[in-house]
Amino acid sequence: MKIVFMGTPDFAVSSLEALIEKFGVEAVFTQPDRPRGRGKKMVFSPVKEVAVKHDIKVFQPEKLKDDREAVEYLKELKPDFIIVVAFGQILTKEVLDIPKYGCINLHASLLPMYRGAAPLNWVIINGEKKSGNTTMLMDVGLDTGDMLLKDEVEITDNMTSGELHDILMNRGGELLIKTIEGLADGSIKGEKQEGETCYAKMLSKETGKINWNNSAESIHNLIRGLNPRPIAHTTYKDENMKIYESEVLAESSNKEAGTIIEVSKKGMKVSCGKGILLVKKIQFPNGKPLTIEQYINGKDIEVGCKLV
Repeated sequence: MKIVFMGTPDFAVSSLEALIEKFGVEAVFTQPDRPRGRGKKMVFSPVKEVAVKHDIKVFQPEKLKDDREAVEYLKELKPDFIIVVAFGQILTKEVLDIPKYGCINLHASLLPMYRGAAPLNWVIINGEKKSGNTTMLMDVGLDTGDMLLKDEVEITDNMTSGELHDILMNRGGELLIKTIEGLADGSIKGEKQEGETCYAKMLSKETGKINWNNSAESIHNLIRGLNPRPIAHTTYKDENMKIYESEVLAESSNKEAGTIIEVSKKGMKVSCGKGILLVKKIQFPNGKPLTIEQYINGKDIEVGCKLV
């Protein structure tokens, strides 16, 4: 079994490791090294770190479609599969047509719902109760190829996008192995994507701006959907306040939306368009993320002040 792997971030690492252990991997394609940190030191992608550790040939094209040497290598190798997990580049039809069984993508949603760049975030922001991984045969569209296998995961009321990321990351390799084996022996056939769909667009700073006129539940979903990054935020006394954790309370208030109505060790109660949200963990500029209990040990939060 000749397998080429294309991926870049942490999400792709466990899938790569599972494929190395089960089948071996001929080559890895990942994004170019990028400068990180204050010193702007060039850093390997998480996928490249694994490839180097296992002495696997690495390609890092800025744009694969323009790198003739890399494309010709793939043609000469004649891989059975190209496996793509969060690679970060669009594959041309020329590349898609190279492997014997096709290019297989692991996508972190239950397709055809939540195609696009940020499914892990939007599925929680929108209050969905389930998500999962889908393997699909890639085509020239964006996450539009024939579906192969799915692995469903329940989303609990307080699960963050980071927690969902880790669950799907750790389960992706097993689903890819089943997909590869099923395609190779003919027991799996592709299924067209039909019916309702939606697009999980890229996140922006504006995505994280809390509108306190929304319901406590919808704000809670935004907060956990943007944790661990980019983090939901609001303004307290002209300062940006990031909110990491919250809880929906079975209480109501007649105060204006955004008003801080109580502060205690348990958290900060905020009136919403519907219901009350208990804010439990915050961060101000140049400070560390702190629970409300930790924060009020040294500083005050003014009851009656309005968050905007």
